[in-house]
Amino acid sequence: MNSASSNSPAEPSGLPAALGAYIIWGFLPLYLLLVTAVPPFEFVGWRIIWTLPFCLIIVALRRQFPALKAALTNPRTMLALLASAVLIAINWFVYIWAIMENQVYAASLGYYLNPLINVLLGTLLLGERLTKWQWLAVAVAASGVALLSAGAVTTLWISLTLGCSFGLYGIVRKQVDVGSLPGLTIESAILLPAAIAIAGWYAASPAGPSFGKDWFLSLSIVFSGVVTAVPLLLFAIAARRMNYSTLGFIQYLAPTIVFILGLTVFGQQLRPVQLGSFILIWIAVAIFVGDLWARTKRAKAAAAA
Repeated sequence: MNSASSNSPAEPSGLPAALGAYIIWGFLPLYLLLVTAVPPFEFVGWRIIWTLPFCLIIVALRRQFPALKAALTNPRTMLALLASAVLIAINWFVYIWAIMENQVYAASLGYYLNPLINVLLGTLLLGERLTKWQWLAVAVAASGVALLSAGAVTTLWISLTLGCSFGLYGIVRKQVDVGSLPGLTIESAILLPAAIAIAGWYAASPAGPSFGKDWFLSLSIVFSGVVTAVPLLLFAIAARRMNYSTLGFIQYLAPTIVFILGLTVFGQQLRPVQLGSFILIWIAVAIFVGDLWARTKRAKAAAAA
């Protein structure tokens, strides 16, 4: 698959879904400020518990139970969804822990790394090819990430775990033959026993469960099902409709929002090395988007001729 290709006019574009997913993920740290009283591990458990009913409601409204049944009876699909469920659970825990521990820049760096990982996976596993300008964009972005990594060695494991886990999650979801909503529903169901065990363990602890202590905190925990399901559904839609390399560069939107939140809302100090990395990465995005726009314009001109 060549990354220069675009969707045919008859096919819906994945761009709106991709933008929606990454904007929600970008502002997710603001939501996590509401649940800082909940231990990260416990919050991941509640997040899984409340995602499943939300997904089932949408499945019922969209009458997708036949698709859900088809996926559940397909061993190959279930094996792939087991892998994607584990990957997304790892991603959730590390991200939530990083934000709650005020490692906002480390989390941001993880999602700056992820598009580079997407490009690598897209070329190695999916047969996508990059133009010379896109390779230049990759090189410039890699330089920016390397510059930022040099000043964050002790927290680099956070960034690498986030980038790799979500990159592999996207690859699995792109290849598995299941719709975005049934897939997320099954992933949540796979993780549900572990989530219930986590919630039960905290309920038996001396501090007791976080859910039920305060009505506002409890409602905020319930809302985690919405903020989990909606962007993941949008991402799954985008991953199935777009070239993975292109999708990877659109993802720079989310860590940029997180980066700015770290600078403003979370009040983290911006060092010169971080500013330099930020500039290099956006130069890379400009190169990539400019090349994509030029090739799209040439393709339309050729089609008109």
